Amino acid sequence: MDDPMARIWPIGGGKGGSGKSLFVGALGSYLAKAGKATLLVDADLGGANLHTVVGIPHPTRTVSAFINREVDSLEDTIIETGHPSLFLISGARNSLEVANLPYAQKLRLLRAIFKLPYEHILLDLGAGTSFNTLDFFILSNLGIFVTTPEPTSIENTYHFIRSAYFRKIRQVLKQTQLRAFHHHAKASWKTPAAFLDMLKQEAPGRAASVEKALGAFRFKLVLNQFRKQDDVRLGLQICKVCQRHLGLQMQFLGNIRFDDRVHYAVCQKVSFVDKYPYTQAALDLRAVAQAILATEKVESKAPPKKVGASRPSP
Repeated sequence: MDDPMARIWPIGGGKGGSGKSLFVGALGSYLAKAGKATLLVDADLGGANLHTVVGIPHPTRTVSAFINREVDSLEDTIIETGHPSLFLISGARNSLEVANLPYAQKLRLLRAIFKLPYEHILLDLGAGTSFNTLDFFILSNLGIFVTTPEPTSIENTYHFIRSAYFRKIRQVLKQTQLRAFHHHAKASWKTPAAFLDMLKQEAPGRAASVEKALGAFRFKLVLNQFRKQDDVRLGLQICKVCQRHLGLQMQFLGNIRFDDRVHYAVCQKVSFVDKYPYTQAALDLRAVAQAILATEKVESKAPPKKVGASRPSP
């Protein structure tokens, strides 16, 4: 990113019900309490609920006003949350047209988000792997995946990661350039690293551009709704599977314990970490925020990773 102070964190996972919105709200709260100017953006345009998680039942302005050109600037849709340094762009009451943005409108919104003057911008993405969701996710190199210990959630997250990488490849290579490699569309195309190996043989110059773009990603993983009977090593194992089968590296940030009081906080339309700040789940969320802050300066200076360079043998 042009401005190293602007940290855009897309939060995705591929499956609904993993707790992405709760995670975004809690992470934003902790970053703001650490003195960071933080903006939450509800990018789940078809099912926005981030405003409820942060305790704003009826937002006065939403992103629809910008998309429909009712305001000139995306900054005009930002509202206060009641927490110092924490602000929100809500997606509440979006129409069907907004939920299915045309390409030109999507680009306009993405560019506007990129220019917002905040130290941390958290994007709460919807479920699934639609092009709109993937394009929001790869707007930044700092994506965070939120999944649960359930096999279906893990599987969907794995497919989301794979889809995000191939979407990035399509951005780097124009569609006409992709067609030139269609005769190689065999099993090797199942992984970004294998596709990159083929591309190095066919077009070394294009391969260098793709490798640079993919190597800039600094993805992270959070395991949410973790219960006592779950394997504490599961998060690290998921990261190893992604490295082995996709040739991609990912940092595991930690487990967030399951807590019934999350349900109570959502029903009361209040922030969970403010209502129950000393629960284990809240402490886990705080630890994740601290881990992100601790690695912030290191990652801003780190050189791009080589995709597939450290793949272990099967």
